[in-house]
Amino acid sequence: VVSTQSTWGAELALSLWLCADEEVVYCFTMFQKVVIIDGANHLLGRLASVVAKELLNGQKIVLVRCEEILISGPLYRNKIKYHHFLRKRENSNPRGGPFHYRQPSRFFWRVVRGMIPHKTPRGQAALERLKVYEGVPHPFDKLKRQVAPAALRVLRLRMNSKYTRLGDLCSSVGWRHDELVKTLEAKRKINGAAYYKTKKVLANLKTQAIAKAQSKLQKLSAPLAALGSPLAL
Repeated sequence: VVSTQSTWGAELALSLWLCADEEVVYCFTMFQKVVIIDGANHLLGRLASVVAKELLNGQKIVLVRCEEILISGPLYRNKIKYHHFLRKRENSNPRGGPFHYRQPSRFFWRVVRGMIPHKTPRGQAALERLKVYEGVPHPFDKLKRQVAPAALRVLRLRMNSKYTRLGDLCSSVGWRHDELVKTLEAKRKINGAAYYKTKKVLANLKTQAIAKAQSKLQKLSAPLAALGSPLAL
């Protein structure tokens, strides 16, 4: 028999090591040139609120793997809510909006837009600082990605609560590229593992080369120190 607390701890550990074979930084530090966030295993609303606040503060954000974002509640309930949203339209001219996005990236973008004063110049500038993607396209597959602990499912949703993958919800209402993204992601993870393995080997070789060079320079350190040179080790 496994206790609830130990099960939760194991689930948290599994979540934090989901991308152990890739370069993922699990600290959400802001005010960098660009922050790349991995949206997998985050709750939609909580992640959107964190992103919206940082956008308004001037931070540029790139969000990848939008199809892996999670929504609390079962798929059936979320489908009913979305179909209710699909019925909202302009009576005189439906082409005038509102527009119902089916892509997970645009779905998340619209949620963030609702948390920003997007009709003001400040809000428009904030939205321009946000880029959203399904999967992890080039060049973000070779860059470090971060997570937002305040929005992680394992930290913010009860263990027995049901949740819905955003890609599954969008597929049920018209998005047709979920399988394609999964195929591309599988290839990317294989290539990413090989890239990271090669990078570790090169880093070890560099460390060994520096250590060997320092041992050789030790022989020249005493004569240089006698001459008062700043190059002495």
